[in-house]
Amino acid sequence: MPDIIDPQTGAFLSQGGASFPMLLTDGSVIVRNFNSQQFHSNARVFKLTPDVNGSYRNGTWSEIASMPYISIGNAQAVLADGRVIIEGGEYTGVNEDFTLTNQGAVYDPVTNSWMSVQPPPFFVDLYPPRARFAPNPIGDASSVVLSDGTFMLQDKMSRQAALLNLTTMTWTETGTSTKSDLNDEEGWTLLPNGKVLTVDCYTDLIFGLAAHYPPHPTNSELYDPQTGAWTSAGSTINSLTDKKTAEIGPAVLRPDGTVFAVGSQGFTSIYQTDGGTWSVGPQLPEASDGSRMTAEDAPAALLPNGNVLIAVAGGPKPPRSPYSGPPTYFFEFDGTNLIPQPTIPTGAVDAGFQINLLVLPTGEILSADGSKDVELYTPNNTTHNSNWEPVIMSAPSTVSCGGSYTITGIRFNGMSQASMFGDEGQNATNYPLVRITNLATNHVFYSRTHDHSSMAVASSALVSTHFDVPPNQETGASKLEVVANGIASAPVSILVTSGH
Repeated sequence: MPDIIDPQTGAFLSQGGASFPMLLTDGSVIVRNFNSQQFHSNARVFKLTPDVNGSYRNGTWSEIASMPYISIGNAQAVLADGRVIIEGGEYTGVNEDFTLTNQGAVYDPVTNSWMSVQPPPFFVDLYPPRARFAPNPIGDASSVVLSDGTFMLQDKMSRQAALLNLTTMTWTETGTSTKSDLNDEEGWTLLPNGKVLTVDCYTDLIFGLAAHYPPHPTNSELYDPQTGAWTSAGSTINSLTDKKTAEIGPAVLRPDGTVFAVGSQGFTSIYQTDGGTWSVGPQLPEASDGSRMTAEDAPAALLPNGNVLIAVAGGPKPPRSPYSGPPTYFFEFDGTNLIPQPTIPTGAVDAGFQINLLVLPTGEILSADGSKDVELYTPNNTTHNSNWEPVIMSAPSTVSCGGSYTITGIRFNGMSQASMFGDEGQNATNYPLVRITNLATNHVFYSRTHDHSSMAVASSALVSTHFDVPPNQETGASKLEVVANGIASAPVSILVTSGH
């Protein structure tokens, strides 16, 4: 991968490094500049654009508009209209103080500008001592874009959640009375039926809101957008959280309809979305020093072949830290076994929670750990089931440079959110990208997609999206593909003409 440097001067663009990567709908990747807060009052943001051959490894970094506030470990998502939303966070401010925030902002890639977002006014902190950090904080919360495109956000320190109306930018409360415990540390996974799965982390005891820790801390819950209510999704059998840190690992929907959920202390469980039942998965192995590998906040990414790539910590806990320390180990879960994979160059000094993984349109996985070293992982097996591919049903036969068009088909949102984390820092990629390749030069261009009619995963329903052909698109005979979760559709032939 290219370093984050100025292509003109060769100087580093940041004093810190790349964190919290997100895939924009024009095929570019944005990262925030981690650990440079002492130099800037706003969070600097950088963009990786693939080269004309579609290569991210040989792509170019540039700086875009800075985010209006500084945060780490926040809720985030790419919205159905193509914008980016970031909400809450911890370790805020220029000195990286441990303060939870309820600030938020939306980024518009067309205007290269940020707009501040007011927090849900009804969020009420159930743990008053947190008021010394921030009033009614969203904090390091989880979020999800529901199947209908609605952005759903949790309040870390309560049972509350909120739905955002993107037209009025106002919030509606949902699910509060039916949630069984605090949202704190819990992640959200979108299922094929449109419901949202979470595994309870039982932090009520930590904050004095419960008298006892449950003898069997294995409950999971489902949120139904149709009713706005949570119900039990059954026992995970293995406990996937822990009493001391209450952390959890990622839970990834696979194309076979199972959810692979990784626990903080090395246990895993598998949820069958068809039958609504849990079974035991493989346990993380022991590290070389005999300590159990753990996933106390950890990333995962769905590979095009259906395997799940995870990063976990394999070292002893440092002094005064509840988390397992370096090194970081990588595994692929193939549905049955955990298969060891090479680690990144900084793996020897990284803990698992420092890393974010992102599925790229090429099927590669981008790893960012807060340093200047951004890595790409290429799976050994890049094949996939053709039934997982997007299918183009209707597309224009001729497009013009700078023009805007509509395309329809099925599986435009892929089989899964694909890129996940324990709770905060989600970077799902369940939205369509449009890739146009010139047949004479083989040069690759991504059209910005926006206003998708659905964000439903693993769906056979007909959906549509709009795409804007870039002004610099090469003219002539070309092929067009729709890409979701790193899997491309069969191409259709189009003719690109010059703009008017």
